[in-house]
Amino acid sequence: MHELAQVRARHPEAVAEAAARRRRRPLLGPSGRLLIIAADHPARGALAVGDRPLAMAGRLDLLERLRLALSRPGVDGVLASADILDDLLLLGALEDRLAVGSMNRGGLAGAAFELDDRFTGHRPEDLARLGFDAGKLLLRIDYDDPGSLDTLHTAARTVDAMAALRLPVFVEPFVCRRGPDGRLRNDLSAEAVTTSLAVASGLAGTSAYTWLKVPVTENPDDMARVMETSTLPAVLLGGDVGPDQDAAYEKWRGALRLPTVRGLVVGRSLLYPPDDDVAAAVDTAAGLLAGR
Repeated sequence: MHELAQVRARHPEAVAEAAARRRRRPLLGPSGRLLIIAADHPARGALAVGDRPLAMAGRLDLLERLRLALSRPGVDGVLASADILDDLLLLGALEDRLAVGSMNRGGLAGAAFELDDRFTGHRPEDLARLGFDAGKLLLRIDYDDPGSLDTLHTAARTVDAMAALRLPVFVEPFVCRRGPDGRLRNDLSAEAVTTSLAVASGLAGTSAYTWLKVPVTENPDDMARVMETSTLPAVLLGGDVGPDQDAAYEKWRGALRLPTVRGLVVGRSLLYPPDDDVAAAVDTAAGLLAGR
């Protein structure tokens, strides 16, 4: 932490210099599969993991977990906000790894304006300038919240801008609703996930560079039917840490057999597994992609 703080204070240009010399790789390697570690939660104020409300607030701990995960065989890269990717650049942890920038983080977790999800993170031109490999945007749609329309419109124009730069963009769509307590909840029924994929696939003037970032449905057996909604390549997302991690692995295993599903983008359940063994959790996920 001391060394990073020193470099940031005295040599801010070091971030751009590290980005310029970073060794890059194609989005898809020989296996045609992807395992990306997600760590963009803090920028939206989502710091909790399981029963630990501020687990992701410890930056040194998070960076150590990310460096360990990125060092494991089969891991392709990381999805994060600018501050975390800048730290990883300065640490030299992104060599031959994909750097995916998180774009809209303005819908702060628990806020009244959560669904007016402004693009407060990476812009398409930032990703191009830094030589990053892709971007990601979150698209939550509540039919009762007018803020969803602003997010939908801005997401479409962002997909246009990414396509113009020939940069892939991972779109993470949900149909969601507020419960009686005012909290936002994602609807993971087959109908809702199908609808969200149809909307996300039709965004913008071209879908040539669009990937879908898809949750596993409440009933995993519905995934084959749900994924027939689009021909776009897709990755599965992980979600929060649960008490039964083996059940999550089994859900992923089945969905990974579907023809459009190319991999996993998983964060908390690999970085903060119940037994805190990051290497073992990441290796298990990599094994699923390898068919083990």
